[in-house]
Amino acid sequence: MGENMLFPDYIFESSWEVCNKVGGIYTVLSTRAKTLQDKMPDHIIFIGPDCWKEKTCPFFIEDSTLFSDWRERLAEEKLFLRIGRWNIPGTPIAILVDFEPFYEKKNEIYARLWELYQVDSLHAYGDYDEASMFSYAAALVVENFYNAFLTDQDKVLYHGNEWMTGLGLLYIQHKLPQIATVFTTHATSIGRSIAGNNKPLYDYLFAYNGDQMAGELNMQSKHSIEKQTAKNVDCFTTVSDITAKECVELLNKEVDVVMPNGFEDNFVPKGAKFTNKRRNARKKLLHMANCLMGTQLDDDTLIISTSGRYEFRNKGVDVYIEAMNRLLRDRDLKKNVLAFIEVPGWVGEPRKDLVDRMSSGKTFDTPLEVPLISHWLHNMSHDNVLGMLKFLDMWNRKEDKVKLIFLPCYLTGDDGVLNDTYYDLVLGNDLCIYPSYYEPWGYTPLEAIAFKVPCITTDLAGFGLWAKKENASEIEKGVKVIHRTDYNYSEVADSIKDTVAEFSQFTPQQIQKARNSAGTLSKKALWSNFIQYYYKAYHVALTKAAARNH
Repeated sequence: MGENMLFPDYIFESSWEVCNKVGGIYTVLSTRAKTLQDKMPDHIIFIGPDCWKEKTCPFFIEDSTLFSDWRERLAEEKLFLRIGRWNIPGTPIAILVDFEPFYEKKNEIYARLWELYQVDSLHAYGDYDEASMFSYAAALVVENFYNAFLTDQDKVLYHGNEWMTGLGLLYIQHKLPQIATVFTTHATSIGRSIAGNNKPLYDYLFAYNGDQMAGELNMQSKHSIEKQTAKNVDCFTTVSDITAKECVELLNKEVDVVMPNGFEDNFVPKGAKFTNKRRNARKKLLHMANCLMGTQLDDDTLIISTSGRYEFRNKGVDVYIEAMNRLLRDRDLKKNVLAFIEVPGWVGEPRKDLVDRMSSGKTFDTPLEVPLISHWLHNMSHDNVLGMLKFLDMWNRKEDKVKLIFLPCYLTGDDGVLNDTYYDLVLGNDLCIYPSYYEPWGYTPLEAIAFKVPCITTDLAGFGLWAKKENASEIEKGVKVIHRTDYNYSEVADSIKDTVAEFSQFTPQQIQKARNSAGTLSKKALWSNFIQYYYKAYHVALTKAAARNH
């Protein structure tokens, strides 16, 4: 941190994913928390939605002694909080707020938002109301805490993540101008929508009008709150250069600071433990595959996977399948390939026939029915992955050198078939492939290289762009970064195919070099290196707030 940089005495940070594991933002916040908690113990306070009510939240440890008088006083004013600690490294203070009582004031809140900031809430549907009421309640928590415990002498900062926290940020900006505000969009709502609706995002980015597209895609309210928050906060940030371009074109607002997502590697086992876990993961994955397909794949098999949310095009699941199909006919492929798709679908139950085979202790030479999938789905006939495999006539035949298996569930250790967590299985891979079309940052490739698994990604992912800047764009350097555009799907599939075939010819020394390079690159993305970008954002916001309050 620079000599003259301003730093907050208190940070309040809110997100729908505080103590609420939904997606990548949970990883961003929960891995960064320890770095901030170490720097300013208990002066970083996270605010999340109380989605759990009477049920036990596994990510939250309630502590009724924390700010108990204040909490009881607020309850009399119908602001109901649960206060405790987030069950993550650093165990920072977390406040979960019940936002439901504010629904009855919804129209009044939206009207005021229109008067002050011209935010269009008329077209709200789905999760807009829920997010807005949470955001409003979170802002009331900050306001009440400030009035009860802090003074004008304290440098206080409120940081909101994603459009869901926009309403609260604008409330604080208006009601408590002495508090500095930071807004981070992890992906613009309209950009994600354009990409998800199969429209070309990048070639036409300069020509898209965000407001017009919001109307066309029925996204007016989310887009409106995101755009006005970006324009009015003290410091507007995003997670990668590629999303920064999106913000300029679709929100008409340049970002003040790009803050790439770091991580902590405390989940990566070391030494002999790592070697054992890798061996066990490979054994388990091969055993499951052999039982499913009636094969005898051995440890020389190349194990690869893709994973993430089930966004068939955005995450590049389609191009991954296409690449595996082309690899079937590639003469340069020197090993058998076992390819997994680990994305949660509409999962039914674990396959009893597969579980029975796995626990029988026997070997099998005939495949089970539908030897492509580990769990039954509710919509077997309408699933994108199974549909594409059927269309390409990929059935994991005996003679196929490439076998592809769909694991359609969250790997949390209790799926009923493998019963191991994602982190326990991913380190068994030889390669991970994430050919994203739309990926503001990309945690999955970062996690893969932390486990010394070389990976393939694209330059449409924030992580891919960062890796290129670090001179890692070939597989022997740990990460292969493929150039991807709106229209070069076929070239991307070929590039993945060629890279896997090339990797299958590597000597043990070349493989070790690629694995070590992957591990070394991941160290550059630790929070200890990336937190400086947050400090810069805090400085920008506090400087603006100080100027406003003089």
